[in-house]
Amino acid sequence: MADHDMNDRHAALTLASFLPYRLSVLSNRVSRAIADRYEARFQISLPEWRVMAVLGDTPDLSAADVAERTAMDKVAVSRAVARLLQSGRLIRHFAADDRRRSVLSLSAEGYAVYRRIVPLALAYEQEILAKLSMDERETLDRLLDKLAAPDAVDHMEKEK
Repeated sequence: MADHDMNDRHAALTLASFLPYRLSVLSNRVSRAIADRYEARFQISLPEWRVMAVLGDTPDLSAADVAERTAMDKVAVSRAVARLLQSGRLIRHFAADDRRRSVLSLSAEGYAVYRRIVPLALAYEQEILAKLSMDERETLDRLLDKLAAPDAVDHMEKEK
């Protein structure tokens, strides 16, 4: 067997055990399961819900701030914001501290939908966490915090 064949085999990527892939698949599965509970009932897409969830927690953010907090593509955020503005679930206004900067907030209708979806999302979170012991939950929380720390991934962003 040629040396390059052996090196190629050792450099092979096994997706089933590749952490970034596993985290992405898990995130997508969890997000999809939550979305399945509210999409038809509230006529809202997953990106729209993510925008609403961020603004429900922290109002008066710019679309760029929302994109940063959700780690969503700016185009996806822009489309979700446009649909939410059109449906009357969001309002755009000027920031109190800088009248040149527009920010987003949930409208009264948006808050009404948000308050109805949050219990569904929290109930699903409890279903997931019920599969773990208290020690496992605490360990998972610590590990997620550690992996989400800026120094855990930022160095890779800078190498691009």
